[in-house]
Amino acid sequence: MKKNNITIALAAALTFGVSTSATAAGFQLAEYSATGLGRAFAGEAAMADNAGAQFRNPAMLTYLKGTQVSTGAIYVDPNIDVKGDLNVGMAIPTEAKDIAGSAVIPNFYLSHQLNDQVFLGLAFSTNYGMETELGGDFKATQFGNQAKVHSVEINPNIAYKINEQFSVGAGIRYVMGEGHFGATNPADMSTPVGTLPKGTNLKYMEGEDNAWGWQLGTAWQINDDNRIGFNYRSAVDLNLEGHAEGFSFNPMNPEQKFDGSMELSLPATAELASFHQLTEQLAIHASFNWTDWSSFEKLEANIPALGSDKKLIKQENWKDNYRLAVGSTYQLNQAVVLRTGVAYDTSAVNDDNRTQTIPETDRLWLSVGAGYQVTKAFTLDAGFTYIFAKDASMTEKETGHPELGQFTGETTGNVWLVGVQASYRF
Repeated sequence: MKKNNITIALAAALTFGVSTSATAAGFQLAEYSATGLGRAFAGEAAMADNAGAQFRNPAMLTYLKGTQVSTGAIYVDPNIDVKGDLNVGMAIPTEAKDIAGSAVIPNFYLSHQLNDQVFLGLAFSTNYGMETELGGDFKATQFGNQAKVHSVEINPNIAYKINEQFSVGAGIRYVMGEGHFGATNPADMSTPVGTLPKGTNLKYMEGEDNAWGWQLGTAWQINDDNRIGFNYRSAVDLNLEGHAEGFSFNPMNPEQKFDGSMELSLPATAELASFHQLTEQLAIHASFNWTDWSSFEKLEANIPALGSDKKLIKQENWKDNYRLAVGSTYQLNQAVVLRTGVAYDTSAVNDDNRTQTIPETDRLWLSVGAGYQVTKAFTLDAGFTYIFAKDASMTEKETGHPELGQFTGETTGNVWLVGVQASYRF
């Protein structure tokens, strides 16, 4: 585990230290560059502004001449609240504010044209991450009081230009991930083995792992003004190795730690995108994204010391998610380009399966951005997005444990993001 910690620390250092908070569906992150942020990430699999294009479609490397470097960061400030009633024979109002902390999502990209047909790329970024924590005053922490998924991705890519119309690309993804989930006792509770003090872990599991994935992309240049791109990113199956503790694992000693592991699959994704140059100054672009969230059914702990049966940590029962984005680019003059976009991101859960630790809901994105060509080789980009999170209801209960009661409430909130990107062409 020390070796894995060192690897994660090294990758985080290369990307200026990753701290993440999910803004797309589930614990997915869309924020791979500030350039794309300014257009709500519309048309990304068909766009090639800078070396960051390879992260959403490696085939777009064939549109990047010479050697290029792009780096930047996006600041995310979510404002997510959970409010409702805990019913334990009587309704007890409770509320948790700002359960997701602010975060910085950095990136670094490098591309190199080997010859007229072969292009190479290297990406350091992240595609998944979230962290929530409900304070000790929240009265329903028995259903979950904290959750975290943190990943760093190293992604080498190669692309081949078949002819003036068609390009293909592929990449290997090395993902370093860690995560945890916890639930605590919200108040003193009498049990057959004695009094369980407030704040005692009912169940807690944490772990980390490294795993491999891949991506494939294609691009079709229909004519000088129209282009279509497609990208597929594989699932990455992590087996988070760490420890578990809590009343659920040992009622006599909730603080005893057990070695164990927890499987977590980062789901497959696909994007179909288009780019259309309407006039010399104006272009429009669009994306349709799919994420295989239906593969995320539950979290289970494998604890050898407690037998061969897996211990249920959390039932999830998610569904596939879809995202539609439309944006535009306007070349104001030789130095300045303006961007804007709107996107709608559907929830990966329905009302029956929404949880307080990952309060998933539909989101509406409104984005603006701009780029400034400082010199022929050096460009600066900035983007701003405001996300309206739809108010959504939730019901939490523990099957087989009616004594824990039931929480019924809703999640409300919004998110704003601001990012900067610097790109240089050698």
